[in-house]
Amino acid sequence: MFLSSNDTTETKLSLKLLIDKRANKVLFAEAGKELVDFLSHVRSLPVGTFIRLLKSQNMVACMDNVYQSLENLNEAYVQPNQHKNFLLKPDMPYVVTSVPPLLPDTSQDPAQRKFYTCANNHRYVIDILNAICPPCKSSMPSEVTFVCRNSDMAGSTTEGGIEKGLATSMVMDDLTITPMSMISGVAMLNKCNVKDFSALEEKMV
Repeated sequence: MFLSSNDTTETKLSLKLLIDKRANKVLFAEAGKELVDFLSHVRSLPVGTFIRLLKSQNMVACMDNVYQSLENLNEAYVQPNQHKNFLLKPDMPYVVTSVPPLLPDTSQDPAQRKFYTCANNHRYVIDILNAICPPCKSSMPSEVTFVCRNSDMAGSTTEGGIEKGLATSMVMDDLTITPMSMISGVAMLNKCNVKDFSALEEKMV
């Protein structure tokens, strides 16, 4: 169970595990977008916080698999008006005390705010009507349109995160993430050398 950034909402993660009872091991987990988004965001934490939270060298190595999985993710699985580079090459790290929430951000949508500029076409905007423009010292009364990645008018959803809501992924024990499909599932069973399909069991956790 994880809390959102404002600690007022929470979500429960459900994973479907595929277990080989004969070998007594979990082959992989079937996960929804919440876990995939969370893992994708964790690797964009500042280095100091990242190392402090993941002291195990094995866990640090596994997070490299998360990066590779995100890098290999087909754009068809990415939400409209989003881009993988927002996480692969973030311009600014997240606040060290605030891991991005699993639930959508409940703060005000920037697309619902109003932004203003001056009449002299200077590249300055502000969310206060008639504020003073720094270069020309004139007022800023002209409203401009803010194009937001999660804006409804841009055609994206309000689900939050980067992966589409209907997407389901396979998560391995080394945190390698692969979009779930019949082909990928069969390939993984072959990779795990599963011979007796009657020994397989699904378990929700």
